[in-house]
Amino acid sequence: MSATGLDVFDRTLQTTHIWLDEIMADLGPDRRVAWHALGAVLHALRDRLQLGLAVHLGAQLPLLVRGLYYDQWRPTEENLKLRTAEEFLDHVAQGLESTRPVNARQATLTVLRVLDHHIDPHQIEKVRHALPDNIRKLWSGAKDQAGRAA
Repeated sequence: MSATGLDVFDRTLQTTHIWLDEIMADLGPDRRVAWHALGAVLHALRDRLQLGLAVHLGAQLPLLVRGLYYDQWRPTEENLKLRTAEEFLDHVAQGLESTRPVNARQATLTVLRVLDHHIDPHQIEKVRHALPDNIRKLWSGAKDQAGRAA
């Protein structure tokens, strides 16, 4: 039996809970923190990517997560010029200010691993390729850390 009466809502709720559970496995058992971490990292990616690629990434996300991704977005042809991993992590940290203290690097690596796990690999590769080298290395660090945890 459907919880909401609409299969599309049930699927997105289930998928979102799976993503949040994976984030909570690293950041602790606080769903609110997991939600904020997911949003902070997605916003940092969205704001750094060129408009077309940001939209293509959004299309890959589950419906509920897609709403989080687009929340408060003012799309322009100019993306944020986050050039270093530190600038990227600072942007993530700003998105985490309304929650309990969370290490921005750990939150970023965790969310990037979740994206690697659930998003089409070709789309992920396009996104990674569009990022500056040191931010791309941060993403590679997420993959390396996942390999050691497996």
